[in-house]
Amino acid sequence: MTEAFYDEIEIEDMKFNEEDRIYTYPCPCGDLFQISEEDLFDGEEIGRCPSCSLIIKVIYDPEDFARPEEEEEEEGEPPA
Repeated sequence: MTEAFYDEIEIEDMKFNEEDRIYTYPCPCGDLFQISEEDLFDGEEIGRCPSCSLIIKVIYDPEDFARPEEEEEEEGEPPA
C-alpha cells in the first residue's frame, strides 16, 4: 500500500525542539507534524500529525542521522 503524503518537506524547513528531540512542521489542522530524532536514526521518513490523519514525507540525508557508535561496535564484533 502506498501512502498519500500531504506534502514533502525538507528537514531544513522543519523546526527542531532541543528538549523533546523532535522535528515539527505546521499542519493545516492547526497542530504540528512531528518526527523524532530517534525515528530519523531508524530510517523513518514519515512525519505524523497527532490531531488528524495527514502525514508528510520528510526529505533528509540518512547519513546525517547515522549512529557512528553502533557502526564501530558492529565492525568490532567477531563473525557469527
